[in-house]
Amino acid sequence: MPAAGAAWRGEQLALLAGQLHKHQTSNEYAELLEAAEAELGAEATQEQRRNLQLLQLELKRQRCLDPQLVSAITQAQSRGNAIWQAARTSNDFPAFAPALRELIELRQQQASQLANAESIARSPWEILAQPFEPDVSKARLNQLFAPLKRDLPVLLEKAAAMPQIHPSAELSENSQNRLCSRLLESWGYNKSCCQHSRSAHPFSCTLGPQDFRITNRVVEGQPLSAFLATAHEWGHSLYEQGLPRTGDNYFPWPLGDATSMGVHESQSLFWECRVARSKEFAVRWHPHFCAELGGDPWKGSSGFWRSLNPMQPGLIRVEADELCYCLHIVMRFELELALIEQGLPVEELPQHWNQRLNELLGIKPANDSEGCLQDIHWAEGLFGYFPSYALGHLISAQLSEAMEKELGGEGAIATAISSGQESKLHQWLCQNVYPLGRSVNSEELVKNVSGYPLSADPFLRYLNQKLLDN
Repeated sequence: MPAAGAAWRGEQLALLAGQLHKHQTSNEYAELLEAAEAELGAEATQEQRRNLQLLQLELKRQRCLDPQLVSAITQAQSRGNAIWQAARTSNDFPAFAPALRELIELRQQQASQLANAESIARSPWEILAQPFEPDVSKARLNQLFAPLKRDLPVLLEKAAAMPQIHPSAELSENSQNRLCSRLLESWGYNKSCCQHSRSAHPFSCTLGPQDFRITNRVVEGQPLSAFLATAHEWGHSLYEQGLPRTGDNYFPWPLGDATSMGVHESQSLFWECRVARSKEFAVRWHPHFCAELGGDPWKGSSGFWRSLNPMQPGLIRVEADELCYCLHIVMRFELELALIEQGLPVEELPQHWNQRLNELLGIKPANDSEGCLQDIHWAEGLFGYFPSYALGHLISAQLSEAMEKELGGEGAIATAISSGQESKLHQWLCQNVYPLGRSVNSEELVKNVSGYPLSADPFLRYLNQKLLDN
């Protein structure tokens, strides 16, 4: 779409959002829900009661919203996205600032209206975060993130003292596509219900009960990027394929939705980091990469593994390694709170961004394009989304420890990967994680599966071990 088309697209999306909101809040729909509850009565199954509970909650939330505000937010999102793209390209934060200020004000209004639907008192930011991470609170996030802020900088110092391997390796686009296809085939890719395509940014989406799509991209100068992105997005898709969506009661009913964005992210991170970045996987796949290259720039599988696991501070979140990534998220979480609840002027965002990034990672952006303009989320008013990315790392680590315990103890995941039996790992997730859907929130899921509350400790243990192995 040409840039000038953004305004009209915003009008179209606002109309659609208004029509959807009208149906979601109609008396007819409310009466249907009441009739369903009355018809089922005491005979309702636990699943049916949970579905109706979630539908009633969403009805209550939607009815709290002013239809004009719903349309205004949609238009502002479309407008903000277009302005952000141009501002990022030209490194012009002042051009984006008015759009960001408008989105903040609209989301603050939305939070104020939605407060009437909350069963407990929540802050404006917490209310905005509920669609992404049900029942999340600032206090709980601060509790989980405190060990990360304390320990990750120490681990980064240790990593800085280690030799970094960056061999020159240029894989052709065809070679990268072949490797990605081979990876998907080895992990159960089914052409009858899955589609693998190209896009400007990798993503996964589900369009129906038997329609699962993922995309990736080839990045010049980064021969491993497409491969790892494919592993990541396929992890998302495997989760979608495993959700409880069989039968009339589950698709597209709430109970068949993802538990939360944090749990969703934990599944993509499991396949990308625990599997595709593991030493055992590097040993198996090193020959395939060498065959495509016609040589071995890594000088063995150990060098290849280190290239899969770079560990050094970087400015860009989506390119950050496992040591840095959560610190990027912590910073964004704190800045969101400042913008939404603490009165931080939008004009001061670049200054605070640069200062906090330097405090956490010891680096400073050269410009706003590689600083506070790098992410699309705020350009669409998606406040409350970022913490799910860090929670995904914590959840993945804790579920991995539970998986190892049940599959034979320490080293069970490595053994399965070494022997090419990743299907055992997938089967465990199919039995223990995927079926839960929206029957629980993310904290309940983790406790049910692992036996104890979500903690940063498993993730920190995993990172410490990776540094010892380096």
